[in-house]
Amino acid sequence: MAGDGSIDFPFCLMWANENWTRRWDGSDQEVLIRQDYDAANDAALVDCFAGYFADPRYIRIDGRPVLMVYRAADIPDTVATLARWRGLFAARHNEAPLLVMAQSFDALDPREFGFDAAVEFPPHKLVVGLERRNAELRPFDPRLTAHVYDYDDMVAAQHRLLTEGLGLRHVRMILGNSMGGMHTWVWGTTHPDFMDVLVPMASTPNPMSGRNWMMRRFIIDAIRQDPAWMNGHYTTQPPSLQFANVFFTIATNGGDQGLYRKAPTREQADRWLDQSLRAPSTADANNHLYLWEASRDFNPNPHLEKIKATVLAINSADDERNPPSLGLMEKALQRMPTARLFLIPASDQTSGHGTTGQAKWWKDALASVLRTAPKRPATP
Repeated sequence: MAGDGSIDFPFCLMWANENWTRRWDGSDQEVLIRQDYDAANDAALVDCFAGYFADPRYIRIDGRPVLMVYRAADIPDTVATLARWRGLFAARHNEAPLLVMAQSFDALDPREFGFDAAVEFPPHKLVVGLERRNAELRPFDPRLTAHVYDYDDMVAAQHRLLTEGLGLRHVRMILGNSMGGMHTWVWGTTHPDFMDVLVPMASTPNPMSGRNWMMRRFIIDAIRQDPAWMNGHYTTQPPSLQFANVFFTIATNGGDQGLYRKAPTREQADRWLDQSLRAPSTADANNHLYLWEASRDFNPNPHLEKIKATVLAINSADDERNPPSLGLMEKALQRMPTARLFLIPASDQTSGHGTTGQAKWWKDALASVLRTAPKRPATP
């Protein structure tokens, strides 16, 4: 970006002042590059920042270049450090940058740290005030410090992002697929005046039950019962994670005809399975426990009458997690006068629960509902 002046795009810097670790594969404790702080390095750091300020595309407010910092609370004696920076910027570059901190990791008030302003950094701050669900779960370890939330909490955070963060009072449509589809049902029952159209895909508004919950429990228990999980204190990912993920994917995704098309012989099925079990993965065992546990109390069904938006529910006939043969969706639709189901027929080209991930099956139905659904007034 900085090296190509032909790119017509304004920009500014945010300093990601934290250790670089192997967090992507669960090894937070393995530090690859440590973030250190030393006043002797302030001049070099200021010179580096100022080099970008000289770019004519650099964002300025009232002539002052905007410089953001990700983790304000990590800087030792932040107020004194920023005072040194300001002096160095003025003396060495004749600049008075607008120093802005990200509202992250419980650091919310810029005045406390000597910054000029603050900027929201979702999802930080959005979960402030949300009820934690830790007590409802079987704890991984009494020393667990993570904050665990459920689908209702996630939607509450999304609502705060749109209203408090983006200033929106109303949107044309809320659309989501799979877990996002479940979130869409929650949106309709908890914020019924916020949207004109709801499009939940690959989901029903019914609570966890049957194969859908059994398979989630399989992943949860397979990981917990693996000695390599070490009560959540593993240093390498437990083997059960990869096995359980592949098992879950095959059992609840792909479609009968779709999987047969990919593997019509035993040899091809073996090859496909072996490749899946050996495939590189960045999944983290504890994250998966949080992920699947979060759905255990999902149940917007008792509140469907609250929905005011036009509803286009999109499912596939071969969805393993939400099989239409149960008739659950039809019963739910009877309670929503403005709702209809668009059911994608099964074929050797569909992929079970994953079918709705292909827009070609439902794009025309979506376009139609967006053209015809009435616009509703925004909430006050």
